[in-house]
Amino acid sequence: MAERRPSIVMIVAHDLGTHLGCYEAGLETPQIDALAADGVRFDQYHCTAAQCSPARGSMITGRYPHNNGLIGLTHGGWALRPEIPTLMQSLRASGYSTHLFGVQHETDRSEEAVQALGYEAIEAGGAHAQTLAGQFAQWAAARDDEAPFFASIGTAETHRPFNREGYPNDDPAQVTPLPWLPDRPGMRTDIAGLNGLTYAFDEAVGMVRAGLEDSGLAENTLLIVTCDHGIAMPRAKCTCYDPGTRVTLIMRLPGRFDGGRAHEELLSATDLMPTLLELAGAPEVEDMDGRSFLGLLDGGGYVPREHIFTEMTYHGMYNPMRAIRTRTHKYIRNFGELPLVYMPVDIWEGPAGQEMSDEYYGSARPREELYDLQADPWEQRNLVDEPGHEKLLCDLANPVDAWMEESGDLLLQGRWPATPRHIETTRERFDEPRFAPWMQMTRRDWPEMLWFVEER
Repeated sequence: MAERRPSIVMIVAHDLGTHLGCYEAGLETPQIDALAADGVRFDQYHCTAAQCSPARGSMITGRYPHNNGLIGLTHGGWALRPEIPTLMQSLRASGYSTHLFGVQHETDRSEEAVQALGYEAIEAGGAHAQTLAGQFAQWAAARDDEAPFFASIGTAETHRPFNREGYPNDDPAQVTPLPWLPDRPGMRTDIAGLNGLTYAFDEAVGMVRAGLEDSGLAENTLLIVTCDHGIAMPRAKCTCYDPGTRVTLIMRLPGRFDGGRAHEELLSATDLMPTLLELAGAPEVEDMDGRSFLGLLDGGGYVPREHIFTEMTYHGMYNPMRAIRTRTHKYIRNFGELPLVYMPVDIWEGPAGQEMSDEYYGSARPREELYDLQADPWEQRNLVDEPGHEKLLCDLANPVDAWMEESGDLLLQGRWPATPRHIETTRERFDEPRFAPWMQMTRRDWPEMLWFVEER
């Protein structure tokens, strides 16, 4: 008798990074920690871009953002190239039903656009984690179809704003500071709020897991907990530093992927789609940048990656960079005149962002950055201009050159063009009271980030 193909439930948090107890972030997240203790945790799994739409686009196409077209936010006018198959389309063609609960950010919010991604049905709207978890549990209990399914549960947590009604904040004096940022009052205030959102997400994961158990679906369902990119704090989200790119990935499939294992192998979010397709017995999709790591899960053959790439082009502003990470080093190439660290407006206007605004926007970012991740895991000391690193610099810069050339990266031709919608949105923000101070500062100090507005 042929083995039944497992169903797949993927819970996707917003801006979570690895801000969890099982990743030693200094807070208690008992539901997710228990899942990690029963399942498999990946400790060096990285997104392709530390921003929502590009990161999520890579998860469902197996391609880097500038290879799939989604190099900026969908509401800024960027979109996946229509000829590129998505994870949901591929699973559905292989006999899976596909279901969306809550948030996606790979296309616009219309039902037609979501179905074009490959979802058969939108089962629940909204974005609140516990509400979505409850709706999923009800759906699972009512399900009587034995065919395998894929369900994505996307939550708003832990996206800013951090201080929201209904979420209990920690005492700022008691939180664990972030090791890559100075320990200042504004940092602690934001961490306290972030923790409250994280607790809500953690509870939702427990509710989903209980729903699978109660419905009898747990035994043959792969449960995945992951997120798009790093936390919405300075020098994390919208950067190529590890706090922005290193993200949660925990998987459990009873009897197969369990036992509390932890893997240190370097993985890219482009690897998720080929892994799930192989697990599902779906046909392989050609020309993906990622490759399956199913061998790590089931004990089969697997050749570890030597490096991964990360990137950024557009978020609220033009902020182009390309990077390579090995197991021991990081190289970042920055394009244009940019502030030392870019912060999107919701980070900049918060307590932590205001603590760092003068420092990060008062000086320019270097053209190149080089970090020894073993001696300097939080990437504080740029080695580019220090003697003795010339060969290492070339060894890391050359693969970035080759990657950009082979993929036809438009940054090699100069600036990457903005979309009409992004230009329109940016112009509108100059007149909005909330955005105006941030926009005026950027326009005054860093016009390169607004070149598309100035030239049109």
